[in-house]
Amino acid sequence: MRITAGGTGDVDTVLALLDGATAWLVGLGRTGQWGTEPHSTNPRRVAQVTEWAEGGRLHLAHLDGQVAGALAVGEAMPWVPPATEPELYVNLLVTNRALAGRGVGARLLGHARDMARERGAHLLRVDCYGGGDRALVRYYERQGFTATEPFAVGEWPGQLLVQRLRSG
Repeated sequence: MRITAGGTGDVDTVLALLDGATAWLVGLGRTGQWGTEPHSTNPRRVAQVTEWAEGGRLHLAHLDGQVAGALAVGEAMPWVPPATEPELYVNLLVTNRALAGRGVGARLLGHARDMARERGAHLLRVDCYGGGDRALVRYYERQGFTATEPFAVGEWPGQLLVQRLRSG
C-alpha cells in the first residue's frame, strides 16, 4: 500500500469514495451517519473536500492500482472542545468498500500518527457518528483511540475519541 498527498485533481475521487461508503451504509439500513444522498451532489461537502485538497490536508492510499481510501487531517472541528495541547485532528477517513478488510483505514490512521509525531504533536483526535450500534466508535477503539466526550450537532449524535502518541 502506498500513501500519497492528494490534490485538487483528487476531489472527485474522494467524493466517489464517500458516495460509495454512503451507498454501502444505506444498503445496511444505517442512514444515521451520512444520510442517503450522495456527497458529490452536496455543494457544502464538495467545498469541504476541495478545501482539504487545496490546503495540502488530503492523503490517498493506493492499493492494487486503485485509490483504496482517503484521509484528511488538520484542525479540530468546531463542534468539539479545543485541545489543550498540540494535536493533529482526523477530519476524514473513508475507504473503498471494494477493498474492505485489507487494512486501508488502519494504514491511513498510522500515516496520521506519523504526521502528528513529525509535527511534534502527541495527541491525535477524531470524531465520528456515535449513534446506532456505535460500530464506528468500536472501530476507532480497536485502532487505539479512547472515547471521551459525546456531543450532538443538531440531532446527529457524535463521539470524540483521542489517542496519545509516544515519540518515535
